[in-house]
Amino acid sequence: MSGHAPEHDPEPGPVPEETDRAVERATDAFVAHRNLLFTVAYEMLGSAADAEDVLQETWLRWVRADLRQVRDPRAYLVRITTRQSLNRLRTVRRRKEAYVGQWLPEPLLTASDVAEDAELAESVSMALMLVLESLTPTERAVFVLREVFDVGYDEIAEAVGKTPAAVRRIAHRARRHVDARRPRRTATPGEAWAVLESFRRALDTGDPRDLLDVLAPDVVLVSDGGGVRRAALRPVVGAEKVVRFYLGGIRKVSATVTSEPTLVNGSPALVVRLDGELDGVMALRVEDARITGLYFVRNPEKLTHVASGTPLTLR
Repeated sequence: MSGHAPEHDPEPGPVPEETDRAVERATDAFVAHRNLLFTVAYEMLGSAADAEDVLQETWLRWVRADLRQVRDPRAYLVRITTRQSLNRLRTVRRRKEAYVGQWLPEPLLTASDVAEDAELAESVSMALMLVLESLTPTERAVFVLREVFDVGYDEIAEAVGKTPAAVRRIAHRARRHVDARRPRRTATPGEAWAVLESFRRALDTGDPRDLLDVLAPDVVLVSDGGGVRRAALRPVVGAEKVVRFYLGGIRKVSATVTSEPTLVNGSPALVVRLDGELDGVMALRVEDARITGLYFVRNPEKLTHVASGTPLTLR
C-alpha cells in the first residue's frame, strides 16, 4: 500500500496555521472517502454501529498522520479502517458467542443505486454477509478487500500484517469457502421484486398454500430477536416448517400486521409493522423464482438504520 505515515506528529511541531490547514486537508480527504470506508467496515463487521465506531477510530488516527508522507490517501485510509475493523471483529466475535439465538447482520436501508450495482448489491446482501460470518477475521478481511474492493495483494498484506504470499493463500481458501456456500444463481432485480410481491400477498392473506407456492422446498428461515423479540433459536429448514413458524407466531398476535416492500442491503425486502410500529425487516434470497432464504431481523437494536438510507460504495 502507499506511503507509511507515522502515528505521531513530526518534530518540531507545526505552527498553528499549518495545523489548521493540515486538519482541513485531512478532513476533506476523509469526507471524500467516508462512504467507501463505511462500506469496508460494514462488510467486515456486519454492524452499522460497529462500522461507525471504526470510522471514528480511523479519523482519530488519520488526523494525526503527516499527510506529506501519504502518497495515496484512499489506500492509507482503507488500511487504517481494515486494521481497526480487524481489532473490533475479534472483539465482537466473542460478543456473538454469548448472543441469544441466531445472529444476523444489521440491515441497512439502501438507495436504488446500490441495487443497480450488481457487484455491490451482492457483496452486502444478507445471504453473502451471513456466509462471511463463517470466515476467520483475517480470512474475512482478505476476502472483502480482494474480492469486493479489488485491492492488490501487497496492499492487503500491509493491512492485515501478512506476507503477500500468505495473503494469496488466504484469499484462495476464503474464496473457495464462500463459493461453496453462496447462492447458485443470483436472481435479477425484476425476478426478485416479482417473488417479493407474491410473498407479500401470501403473508397478507395468511394462506398456507400461497406461502408454499413461493417458498422453495428446502427454504431456510433465520430469525434474529436478540433475546428481546420472539425468534427461532436455530434455523428453520423446510417450507412447511417455515409456514408453521410464521403462522403460529407473528400472524397470531392481536395487532394488525402489515408489510411494506423496500430495498435493504441492495435487495428487495419487507419492512414488517405491528399496528404501525416497526417490528422487523425480512430480507430474501431468491433462486429460480422461489425463496430459498429468509432473514428476519427483529432485534430492536438492529433496526435503527431502516428509517433512512445508508450510502454505500465500492469506490
